[in-house]
Amino acid sequence: MRFASYELAVFLWLIPVLAVLLSVSLTARKKAMERFAEAHLLSEISGTFSVKKLRRRNILIVAAVTFMLLALMRPQWGYEWQEIKKMGLDIIVALDVSNSMLAEDVRPNRLRRSKMAIKDLVENLRGDRIGLIAFSGTAFLQCPLTLDYSGFLMVLDDVDTLTIPVGGTSLAAAIMTAVETFEKEASEERVLIIVSDGEDHEGGIDRAIAYAKAKGVKIFCLGVGTPEGGLIPMPGERGREGYLRDNEGNVVRTRLIESTLQNIALATGGMYIRSTGAEFGLDRIYRQKLSKLERHELRTEMEKRYNDRFQIPLALALLILALEPFVGDRKRGERS
Repeated sequence: MRFASYELAVFLWLIPVLAVLLSVSLTARKKAMERFAEAHLLSEISGTFSVKKLRRRNILIVAAVTFMLLALMRPQWGYEWQEIKKMGLDIIVALDVSNSMLAEDVRPNRLRRSKMAIKDLVENLRGDRIGLIAFSGTAFLQCPLTLDYSGFLMVLDDVDTLTIPVGGTSLAAAIMTAVETFEKEASEERVLIIVSDGEDHEGGIDRAIAYAKAKGVKIFCLGVGTPEGGLIPMPGERGREGYLRDNEGNVVRTRLIESTLQNIALATGGMYIRSTGAEFGLDRIYRQKLSKLERHELRTEMEKRYNDRFQIPLALALLILALEPFVGDRKRGERS
């Protein structure tokens, strides 16, 4: 036997508490009567009142509460196998891990804030498979499409600007890698979410967009950063060691380039959102767009379906409550 709502077992302490309260009440009533008259006179003065019957009523009340609590815990035994179809979307998140994502125009910085937003997105998923691509000058699949959300989050935590050994930023590489991943998985409804500041140094975006459209991939883009931009801190062994500089020694300022991300989303039937402090954007993308897309069958599996037996303790509780008034607190054969 098992209980479907076993967490309600924390309320079992109410049963002994109720039993103690009823017992204390009965004892107090007996003592009050004993103070009122001598023991040999109590039977005559109390008339038809019966302490034994009142004790039985208390026992029935405790039993009824016990069975009601057991019914709420939903006891189950016996099961049957049932075919369950798992429906959902296939979603790949392409996360920009180039050095520009270390800029702090979004707190704590672009990369860390993006990872926090992706974690919030995962909390909203209901049976959707999710995968992760990290990209900078090239792109690599870090986590294949999976329903193991905890595993996905572990991989996400490990991703940083050192994950990809090639510098720069290639949005085209991220798109091509995602499309190839979908092809290997034989996915139907294909969703790619690009989380980036929009910088691109490698080109080839138009060809990548055409490839994604041909394969039916919808691309949703989240722009991270501000148009004003920010400097790129360079971490060292002793913490921050200045800011990134170009070949001429000038400090590099990175800015959010929205036009590139907007064009990608528009061309593939997706959606572009700029991140903000109040609502970073991934929740909005899922709520407004992804949650409304038609789910497809990801897999079929056999699942145990246990039979509920809460009706038995519930019926016993109702039966006891129905019998309780007939027990009474009067002696048999006498009237009050």
